[in-house]
Amino acid sequence: MTLRTKKASRKTPASLISPPSGYAAWLADVKARIHAAQQRAALAVNRELLALYWRIGRDILVRQRRAGWGTGIVDRVSADLRAAFPEMKGFSRANLMYMRAFAEAWPDEASIVQQPVGQLPWGHNLVLLTKLKTKQARLAYAMRASEHGWSRAVLTLHIEQRTLEREGKAVTNFAERLPEPSSDLARESLKDPYRFDFLTLGADANERELEDALVTHISRFLIELGAGFAYVGRQVHLEIDGRDFYLDLLFYHLRLRCYVVVELKAGEFEPEHAGKLNFYLSAVDATMRGEHDGPSIGILLCKTKSRVIAEYALRDTNKPMGVAEYQLVQTLPGRLEDSLPSIEQLESQLEDSSEPGIRHKARKKTPRGRQP
Repeated sequence: MTLRTKKASRKTPASLISPPSGYAAWLADVKARIHAAQQRAALAVNRELLALYWRIGRDILVRQRRAGWGTGIVDRVSADLRAAFPEMKGFSRANLMYMRAFAEAWPDEASIVQQPVGQLPWGHNLVLLTKLKTKQARLAYAMRASEHGWSRAVLTLHIEQRTLEREGKAVTNFAERLPEPSSDLARESLKDPYRFDFLTLGADANERELEDALVTHISRFLIELGAGFAYVGRQVHLEIDGRDFYLDLLFYHLRLRCYVVVELKAGEFEPEHAGKLNFYLSAVDATMRGEHDGPSIGILLCKTKSRVIAEYALRDTNKPMGVAEYQLVQTLPGRLEDSLPSIEQLESQLEDSSEPGIRHKARKKTPRGRQP
């Protein structure tokens, strides 16, 4: 074979082959199907693991109640399962006790598959078990976590901040100013109060300091605002009849498809605040609102408010808006919060207590945010 024949027999690299018509669309469809199959497989594995943990927990629970097995049997089960399956994790005493609590919280195995908890990993379910006391609360947070794809850390943050309990509590005029179902969605999108515990500001911070801090921590602020909010800008300039006006914060809500103007007030709510925000909303609708955008919405965040005064102020206001309070300081004093153990500390102590014959010494607590 000549050199020329050898060269001619070499295959053209696949990356250099010109794809036929329609190939790109077909390839995108194949990739989507592969991703969907991967997700279904992951969900199937997760459901099987949850079902296994539930059955183990139910067996322990039933035998302790009916056969008189003592609490010490959990240590024996843990040791035997670890010896039988050394390559598997999850058979610690602490995790077995969580399995028992899981079965106790959800007595019917079928309900696990049918409920949002069956779509969440085991770590998420541990957060629901340890941080929430009622079935209704666990279902509500599980549904929201599944809907928005919350990580375990984000789920924990929302539970600790009592996000769902604060939704829909703001004073609004949405029912009168927005069509359904936008009015319901908008109402549920607002909280009262908003908690800005992530800001290192004193209780006497002024509006500009608060605005600066919120923009600096915009990611945490967006989490507190809730799903659907997209940040547009701060001190957004509007020129009306030769005069300059500036919006404190401007967002766009992806589900409501409308602009959201946020005005910050460092003091108590006053009726004239609603009038000024109403003017801003009219200006945004006239100068920024697109053809397919919904009516712009306003949020007044105040340090304090009288609910009755806020309701009167919004009653005859033309534009949809809500009034809510914000909190800068944490509910618990710092010295008290530092003394409370975290979930990780509790889990560690439960794990340690499973080793018989070891005397545990009191551990020196390290304040949060400091290295031991």
